[in-house]
Amino acid sequence: MGENRDEELQNIISRAVAGDKVAFSMLYDCTIRNVSGTVRFLLDDKAGFEDVVQEIYIEVYKSLPKFDLGRSFHSWVIGIAIRQVNSYRRKTWRLFRLLEKNRQYETQGIEPDFAANVADRLDSRELVEQIDRLPYKYRQVIVLRYLHEYSQEEIARVLGIPIGTVKSRIHTALRKLKGGRSAEEYFLRKVGERHGL
Repeated sequence: MGENRDEELQNIISRAVAGDKVAFSMLYDCTIRNVSGTVRFLLDDKAGFEDVVQEIYIEVYKSLPKFDLGRSFHSWVIGIAIRQVNSYRRKTWRLFRLLEKNRQYETQGIEPDFAANVADRLDSRELVEQIDRLPYKYRQVIVLRYLHEYSQEEIARVLGIPIGTVKSRIHTALRKLKGGRSAEEYFLRKVGERHGL
């Protein structure tokens, strides 16, 4: 059954590469939920959510002809999503620094709105708040490992970092959140609850 799904997905990808808009729409439909969840977790700026998701699918469309059919399509798309979130965060940070410098020259402060209220779309507000307090590099690996249930090897490929770095970041993130093994058990339980396991 898994082979049939893989063959079907490869067929849809081939049709999308050939310009079939319906096929690309099917690829969008089968990935948008994971992409949206990833972006919501990693992006502090809710106002930029739609722009980032749009940029992700523009990049997927442009890069689709170069996609290696031997790879996991979903991991590939999530990799693009993370790169687009990183790019958006860099642009936002530059803007923030510019505004901050401007504020220093004026008596009135100009504060950009970085509302981090992503909990309204998730079941566990406490879990989201704990993850949201993590530095970005730790938040990335936690989202990929426990929300998307990627292996450490897949995370390394998606982020383009060594597997040792992935292991270290997961370990550090869990230690920061709850202290070692109990945190991992906590997150596995929460992920299980979200997925009805």
